[in-house]
Amino acid sequence: MKRKMRIGILSAGGDCPGINAAIRGVGKTAIVEYDMDVVGIVNGFSGLVEKDIIELNEQLLSGILTLGGTILGTSRLKPFKVIDGEDPHHKPSLIKKHYEDLNLEALVCIGGNGTQKTANLLAQEGLNIIGVPKTIDNDIWGTDMTFGFDTAVHIATEAIDRLHTTANSHKRVMVIEVMGHHAGWIALYSGIAGGGDVILVPEIPYDLDQVFECLMERSRKKKPYSIVVVGEGIDKLSKKSAGVYIAKQIRKNTGLETRETILGYIQRGGSPTATDRILATQFGAYAARLVHEKKFGTMVAMRKGDITSVPLDEVAGKIRLIEPDNQMVVKGRHMGVCFGDCIK
Repeated sequence: MKRKMRIGILSAGGDCPGINAAIRGVGKTAIVEYDMDVVGIVNGFSGLVEKDIIELNEQLLSGILTLGGTILGTSRLKPFKVIDGEDPHHKPSLIKKHYEDLNLEALVCIGGNGTQKTANLLAQEGLNIIGVPKTIDNDIWGTDMTFGFDTAVHIATEAIDRLHTTANSHKRVMVIEVMGHHAGWIALYSGIAGGGDVILVPEIPYDLDQVFECLMERSRKKKPYSIVVVGEGIDKLSKKSAGVYIAKQIRKNTGLETRETILGYIQRGGSPTATDRILATQFGAYAARLVHEKKFGTMVAMRKGDITSVPLDEVAGKIRLIEPDNQMVVKGRHMGVCFGDCIK
């Protein structure tokens, strides 16, 4: 009898709504469609270093579609990162050894930018790797969308909706800080969806005087309140909260009553939206197909509405950022949204 193909799945980096849906998509497709054996690697790449695994079957993969987090656990271990006094080859060598000891013929790596970078390095070491992009930040190069993003935008938009009522009641400026260290996709999408008056994202250099003038002009026009949506990475040099800083400067320079809300980790928690469940399932199922077709060294991606793949070595080390001519930015400007710069 022909031996079954045996594959591993891991999730690494930050948690994200939809990871379990992706694990289920990979595992069920691999088992049902391609008759593979599937192993879950516990706690990301550290599970391969420590040889910590669980055998996955249809029963274990049932009932996890709607769950947030990851049944496999996760960690931020970067096996190729050189730590003082440590042999730089130690962890990669252990991963290769345990990959072989476990008789794995492929490894599916679910994660964000750091995970895909590590996945590419493992592919260069000779392992059969397939990447699956996940992040609420939507900033992985090579794919138009990542799962987790829609859920984060939904949560942020709901928060902005709720801030509208309290801002109107008290006639305040409400500043809400959302996640996004390098890319402002959550701030842009939730800001537009939630009717933000000012949206500040890391990709667009801002001038606080422009923000102050926008808010004062709204006050002069008897508009009773304003909503300011801030991406956490707008001030890369400061270790302070961007939302707290912006709110403080608005109070100081305009005299307008201002409050800040930092949304934080709730954007990453809880059950994924239907959109994220579908996208994660599609990504997972396509990853299993890529394994079956032995198209290794690639990452699953969505391009113009189609599920496809891109080479991992083209993805690693790049970030998908908001371009100045992004149509949502352009449309926002046409509706009077202030992005903190001088362009009208």
